[in-house]
Amino acid sequence: MTDTPTEPRSRWAAWTVHGDGRTVRPGDVVHPGERLSWPRTVGIGVQHVVAMFGATFTVPLITGFPPATTLFFSGLGTLLFLLITGNRLPSYLGSSFAFIAPVLAAKAGGDIGPALGGIVVAGAALALVGVLVQVVGTRWIEVLMPPVVTGAIVALIGLNLAPVAWDGDGSGTGVKAQPLIAVVTLAAILLATVAFRGFAARLSILLGVVVGWLFAAAVGGLDDAALTGLRDAAWVGLPEFHAPSFSLRATVLVIPVILVLIAENAGHVKAVAAMTGRSLDKQLGRAFLGDGLATVLAGSGGGSGTTTYAENIGVMAATRVYSTAAYWVAGLTAVLLGLSPKFGALILTVPAGVLGGATTALYGLIAILGARIWIESRVDFHDPVNLMTAAVAVIVGAANYTLTAGDLSFNGIALGTAAALLIYHGMRLVARLRGTTPPPTA
Repeated sequence: MTDTPTEPRSRWAAWTVHGDGRTVRPGDVVHPGERLSWPRTVGIGVQHVVAMFGATFTVPLITGFPPATTLFFSGLGTLLFLLITGNRLPSYLGSSFAFIAPVLAAKAGGDIGPALGGIVVAGAALALVGVLVQVVGTRWIEVLMPPVVTGAIVALIGLNLAPVAWDGDGSGTGVKAQPLIAVVTLAAILLATVAFRGFAARLSILLGVVVGWLFAAAVGGLDDAALTGLRDAAWVGLPEFHAPSFSLRATVLVIPVILVLIAENAGHVKAVAAMTGRSLDKQLGRAFLGDGLATVLAGSGGGSGTTTYAENIGVMAATRVYSTAAYWVAGLTAVLLGLSPKFGALILTVPAGVLGGATTALYGLIAILGARIWIESRVDFHDPVNLMTAAVAVIVGAANYTLTAGDLSFNGIALGTAAALLIYHGMRLVARLRGTTPPPTA
């Protein structure tokens, strides 16, 4: 083990070089306050960009946001997150899939302004949660959102998005538009997952999209207008910025996403703590605050809402390098890529069938992640309160129950989230007041 400090001596102290700066000995890790040599750190930082890229650019393609703008703000958000967490919590902030369904519902006549306003409000709410956690601790989050509730919310988001994979926004822009291209894309993703080892296997979504794009090009499945836009785009320039507008309807649709962001950020902090062998509980409030402000920043300029990325945990696990220096490199790299209109135009050439094939896998993974939360937390589904909480919430989300009250519209994610919270806490309260214990299910 190295004798160098495992984290910066103060919030702004420089990183110490781990060992000889070239290798990581078996059983050792490079802690957040350490780094390898700068050439190696730059290489690892670029790997982080590659790891997050497939998921991050898929979100704006689905929601109709400018991809280059989303990439630009994900880089800026990552740098802001590192500043707020005092350079102690390694993380990349990429596009959150939890925003997709409410953003699609909040877009009024194709105008992304109201959706951006909802993203800004959700980010501000998450930032306030971060401040509250710093003041009073995290126990209240565990009480409000036990694993059965968290898992149900995550699962219902994935299931709510299932129709989008098939038919896009209802205009035939998913698998339905180009079924053969979608099947080839999905098959490439599945094969890449098992045919490669280590880091390459973690890029299966990106590799599948590349294969699907090449196949679409070979069979004439690319859009001519998008290709013309790619040829005409400048190599260097500012991304396409959009200002948010605010409406109560959009806010109501988007605000439930903060419950997912809380769960994702908390899971990220716990995962990094487990892998580095040191407690990061004191950073949890700062993580919420950092992600919240990064989301506010993104929504203010036309980018997608952000979250801490599990894809980058995979890179850290493979390299055993948890240095925040690598994330500074990743954030700066994403900002530079976002300043290339040519790069953004390239992303826009991805055809509907490729998106449909990729999102078939991605949305399914979100749904299964909810089940994974239940399994890893050992949720007892013999308890009828847990069973009813999950059962009702998942169906409300999957069927996209919709409630309209005047100018307000509540979609399946909002109603499913409310159902999970109300059913769990309501049934527990009645049981305590009545002094009853619901009988276990068969």
